[in-house]
Amino acid sequence: MEAALYRPGTISTRMLGAVFLWLLVFSGGFVFREPAPYELFAVVLIPFWFLAGLPLPRQIAPLFVLLTLYLIGGIIGLSQVKFLDDALIFVAVTGFLALTSFFFACLIAEDHRRLKLITNAYLASACFTIILGLVGYFRLVPGAYDLFTLYGRASGGFEDPNVFGPFLILPMGLLFYKILNQEPGSSIIRIGLMSFILLGIFMSFSRASWGLAAFTLASVFLLSLINAQGSADRLRMFILLAVALFAGFVLLLIALSIDEISSLFAERAQIVQYYDGGRLGRFARHAAGFQLVADRPLGLGALEFGKHHFKGDPHNIWLKSFAAYGWLGGVCYPILVLWTIVKAGPLLFKPRPWQPVLIVSFVVFIGHQIAGIVIDIDHWRHYFLLLGLIWGMIAAEAKWSNESINEAS
Repeated sequence: MEAALYRPGTISTRMLGAVFLWLLVFSGGFVFREPAPYELFAVVLIPFWFLAGLPLPRQIAPLFVLLTLYLIGGIIGLSQVKFLDDALIFVAVTGFLALTSFFFACLIAEDHRRLKLITNAYLASACFTIILGLVGYFRLVPGAYDLFTLYGRASGGFEDPNVFGPFLILPMGLLFYKILNQEPGSSIIRIGLMSFILLGIFMSFSRASWGLAAFTLASVFLLSLINAQGSADRLRMFILLAVALFAGFVLLLIALSIDEISSLFAERAQIVQYYDGGRLGRFARHAAGFQLVADRPLGLGALEFGKHHFKGDPHNIWLKSFAAYGWLGGVCYPILVLWTIVKAGPLLFKPRPWQPVLIVSFVVFIGHQIAGIVIDIDHWRHYFLLLGLIWGMIAAEAKWSNESINEAS
């Protein structure tokens, strides 16, 4: 018998669990400071579900083990810091986010139908945080510009536009997939929502999010093309792509007709910014940072890279893993990434109820690894959610296969 969609057993508590789960995902779009409201909801929700009997599937053991080792590396690295307070909070947040990833994986592994609730809450959060960003950027409310923008760029409910933009990629990709593949529902509404999300990504003026958006759209299109059932579907996809490109070009021209937007776009469109190159620029810090951590098995300790060694954060998740989490974390992180790719990759071409979410999540996950070369992603709530969703669907596939074997026998 299929598992109940929401635990525990009574109608009232099932509804309460669903409401808090929705609020948890929704709150991920509003992170001004740490700890954020997201952590407050998670503190209530995670114990609630596990005490109610949420099972721990063995298929997600690699996620649990590698994230635990990653965290242990960060805890050991605390022995290297000069001032413990901020560093301790930083590592504690890492541990908590790792727990949320494990939690989401368990939820999806037990019942993949929860994906709908989670993705709907994520979409609502994306739309609401974009509204905040636009209200701030265009100064529609007094004081909103200072709250919801940074350096003239929309940041929405985030402290940094470089987190705001990437946060919007997953719902954009899901909408694009559903439009391409004619999933049940209104295509007009989806096109409108996708256009709105693309506007938010553009207004973040984040080069990483622009690249992520282009990579996601191209990859989702390619995978949809491969999975298409016939030539008619493929032709329709090409027509939709041509229309989308034309519409996007027109919208870009309209946006660039505004002088303030045009000047900032010209500045942000440069591949190398003033803080990237030079003797103490981002790329120079990468090279010097890897040389430094090569002699530090315990790492530098959380936050020490920017505070006491260089004038800026690593802005490279691969370097950040070694610097803040020691050699243990630096080795575990790429292992986790590769393991995730190897386990999830073959599932992209299997027709399952969760295939749309898996395809988009997988593509966005890969995109984040590429973006991680120039930005730190280790405290992005949506990244740990993404990781949990993928491993939950990996476990759901194992459950699906076992049930199919049992039915066949």
